Amino acid sequence: MTYTGEEARAARIVHEAIRALQDVQGDENPSPPWCCASDHVRATCLDGVRRALAGETPEQHHEAWCDWKRRHGWTLGPVKDEQARTHPCLVPYDQLPREQQVKDIVFLAVVRALASQDQEA
Repeated sequence: MTYTGEEARAARIVHEAIRALQDVQGDENPSPPWCCASDHVRATCLDGVRRALAGETPEQHHEAWCDWKRRHGWTLGPVKDEQARTHPCLVPYDQLPREQQVKDIVFLAVVRALASQDQEA
């Protein structure tokens, strides 16, 4: 799939914003920096940017993320582990801890703010 330069820029920025949020939240297994992220992590983020721009809700964003992960062989597990392809957030949105729900809200807000800024330029 091909992405625009704006989408790629937004993916990098929102990925780093989520990493900062993970730091503030004390996440024991934060995402790697964008420069070190796997192709899977980058593709997931780029897909999320497209969906955010399409206007989805935090709940829709999370469910689409879960679908993406499952299509790529991920399953529910006690820890986020890219090698084992497990993640504790592969549950319905309403079952996520509040700090995980906040990540979806922040993701959408950052992408939309960047898109708004790009439209004004």
